[in-house]
Amino acid sequence: MNKYNLVLLCGGGGSEHDISLLSAKYFESCLATLPRFNTLRLELTAEGQYRTREGEIVELTNRREIRFADEAKAPWPVDYVIPCIHGYPGETGDIQSWFNLIRLPYFGCGSEASSNCFNKITAKMWFSALGIPNTPYLYLDEPSDDAIARVEAAFDEWGSVFIKAASQGSSVGCFPAHRREDIPGLVRKAFEYAPFVVVEKTIKPRELEVAVYEYQGEIVATRPGEIVCAANTFYSFEEKYDTKSQAVTHVEAPNVDEDTVAAIRDYALRAFKGMKLRHLSRIDFFLTEDNQILLNEINTFPGLTQISMFPKMLAHHGHDFATFLEQAILAELEGR
Repeated sequence: MNKYNLVLLCGGGGSEHDISLLSAKYFESCLATLPRFNTLRLELTAEGQYRTREGEIVELTNRREIRFADEAKAPWPVDYVIPCIHGYPGETGDIQSWFNLIRLPYFGCGSEASSNCFNKITAKMWFSALGIPNTPYLYLDEPSDDAIARVEAAFDEWGSVFIKAASQGSSVGCFPAHRREDIPGLVRKAFEYAPFVVVEKTIKPRELEVAVYEYQGEIVATRPGEIVCAANTFYSFEEKYDTKSQAVTHVEAPNVDEDTVAAIRDYALRAFKGMKLRHLSRIDFFLTEDNQILLNEINTFPGLTQISMFPKMLAHHGHDFATFLEQAILAELEGR
């Protein structure tokens, strides 16, 4: 029985660097139970260097091997990579493009699917093309006076808007605008995080999440879980990861009728298949007071921290994450 050398890559140097390190711990705990894999954990720094746990800088070459600064150490051949990086350059598709070029198999969604989901404007265009309802929005490509006037007109029509940097994760660069006079400053602030901005109609919904993943040859969509934020807040970066967060999570959302659950799961599967996602994703929905379902966003590499929803929903569905992970890797390496 073959054993394989696996690189667990984490960090990335972006705004979610530290969260990535926490998710990597979860992967390490699972991989420790899988004897067929020799695992080397590497942290990708903001300077673009690969660093071992001991602090040694190494190189991941286009020959699919790890080269050490100490030339006495033989190169370490790499069979597979888990790019456990939230935000840039993992969920943006950049690191996957590099792996595609050097033909190094990896865990998670491909480069194009990752890029399409990470950009909020591109993602919404895909949702609409697939016939999946989503929040009404505007697209901005510059913080001009004309653009600000368009946002103000939308504010007058919708009553309140949400201004979001189009290519950031975990609610980074997202700002609610409840007062018209705040709009110019918030639009300019959002453009500090990304070259494009999406402005959405403010919805006061229930926030439901579905774990979608491949398990034993089938694509599984769990029953939706729920995030309940403190009054008058949204699920910001701080609310997601701060130990003082007042958000409450339910691994299975209460008081959702079966027809609505079935529709949400159907939309989640339609998005996963239609956008050519792979292995895993967390697909987030809004459910309005009049029971309207709106697809909010797709996370192609969801968090796996102690408070993250994806592993909880997978376990609640009766599946084991380590088994799921092993099956995904061996399917890639051995064609199972």
